[in-house]
Amino acid sequence: MSALTAMALVICFATPGLASNTVTGMVRNQTRGQPAVGEEVILLRLDGGILEEARTKTDAQGAFAMDLQHPDRPYLVRVVHQNVNYDQEASAGDALSLSVFDASSHVSGVTGTIEILRAGTRGKMLHVSDMYEIRNASSPPVTQASERTLEVYLPAQAKLDSVLAAGPGKIGVTISATPLPHDPGHYSVNFPLQPGATKFAFNYDLPYDGHAAFQTRHVYPVQQLAVLIPPTMRFSSRSPGFQVLATGNSQYQVHAVGQLKAGKGPEFELTGTGALPSISAQALRRAGPQTSVRLNSGVSRPDRPFLLMAAHRSSILGEPLPSAPWRVWAGVIGASLAAVAFLVWQLGIRQTPSAR
Repeated sequence: MSALTAMALVICFATPGLASNTVTGMVRNQTRGQPAVGEEVILLRLDGGILEEARTKTDAQGAFAMDLQHPDRPYLVRVVHQNVNYDQEASAGDALSLSVFDASSHVSGVTGTIEILRAGTRGKMLHVSDMYEIRNASSPPVTQASERTLEVYLPAQAKLDSVLAAGPGKIGVTISATPLPHDPGHYSVNFPLQPGATKFAFNYDLPYDGHAAFQTRHVYPVQQLAVLIPPTMRFSSRSPGFQVLATGNSQYQVHAVGQLKAGKGPEFELTGTGALPSISAQALRRAGPQTSVRLNSGVSRPDRPFLLMAAHRSSILGEPLPSAPWRVWAGVIGASLAAVAFLVWQLGIRQTPSAR
């Protein structure tokens, strides 16, 4: 009896230790509303880079389990469905719930929510950080995946510095943009648009002699375009749709226009000089921590640097919103989400080597 009792105690005390070194999960195909059976599951250790530690497949219930060799390290669990990666952060002992979606080259219900263009001078160059948020509201939910999930139109003389993207899971990646022939400034990107919001940031420089003209053009309709510039620069446009948003802050000025249709939109011009408008440290604190690692991109391609990031809703300044009509309130609230994510991207890209 004493031997059996001792063995039972060993098992009881050993079981929690074993469980703490394991990640388990359930994967569900939300397009079909059923467990995702036979899907590839990859365990990736984030340890100064990326190391693939294990692979398995989901069972008949969509379940999986994998042991962690280094339970004190951070991990990602990746599920690959129809050549699209679905990633989730994981730690020892986690029980995860992951969703995958069927993929299609064209999906109904994709639209733009907001574009934020931030501009400022750097010597004889105008540096622009242009961020788009694209929302996939397909029903049933389907991921749009193709060689041209997004096309953008930059000024013809723009020198592209970096392009970043982050899906609904807030795992960002430096991606490449492909220039389209016979149309200077026209670029396409290959990054899957999962159901929910996907953000893209295009950072580029323009030769600048004190004046720059912009012709807006969008593939998807956009609910609001906001232009952020220093107070020492001047914004002008022949479009009556642009309005000045009263932010109550003297560090920058915001000019916004709403409800832009797909195709050519209003033109605007920037003159003068001034440093690129910054976002307050308070907004950064609300954004949360970020970590630089090297992973694959949202589509199965090797050697893309990722940023793990969290972007929360707050005002652009991290301050109370000014009194304004509903449509302006909605625009500023939407801009806040994009602006905070944008700042985190900018900080992260300085820490992470460019993709090759």
